[in-house]
Amino acid sequence: TAKRATAKKATAKKASRRPKAAAPDPEKMMAAWQTAMTPGDGHKRLEPIIGTFSARATFWMNPGAPPDTSEGMSEHRWVLGGRYVEQVYRGMAMGMPFEGIGYTGYDNVQRKYVGAWMDNMGTGIMMAEGTYDPATKTFTYTGEFQMAPGMKQQIREVIKVTDKDHMVFEWYENRGGTEAK
Repeated sequence: TAKRATAKKATAKKASRRPKAAAPDPEKMMAAWQTAMTPGDGHKRLEPIIGTFSARATFWMNPGAPPDTSEGMSEHRWVLGGRYVEQVYRGMAMGMPFEGIGYTGYDNVQRKYVGAWMDNMGTGIMMAEGTYDPATKTFTYTGEFQMAPGMKQQIREVIKVTDKDHMVFEWYENRGGTEAK
């Protein structure tokens, strides 16, 4: 016990000898914040996904089984001053009504795309992070969701803008070390 007390005192003495960090410059902090909060080029790349889209969804729930297909509508609009895209989807999935809401934006501080998704087939919120490839006009996100206790699912989303009126959204799941569409 005596040795521990001595070690703590020595550590405390070393910490007290360190120079104190200078207080942040309020003007520099304000300038950095203004830059970080202002939509920029990362946000402009999201412009092609703004609009109302008819959707045709295909779900492959089990390998080798025929896919489930359905129709839906997806509305995408800018919110919070052009900082985020709100997506509202309504349709069917696996014979049940399906609706979801998602938010996508570009985080100027982290320099990456970020997204959140929630729908009526769960009670959690899925978070994802992504990149953009200008050569292929493709956004690629990775994330994880938990559909039931102890059942975490790694996912990858790919959104390819094919032209001003069309895009393709693909969802991949890691199923036991193998990625499935």
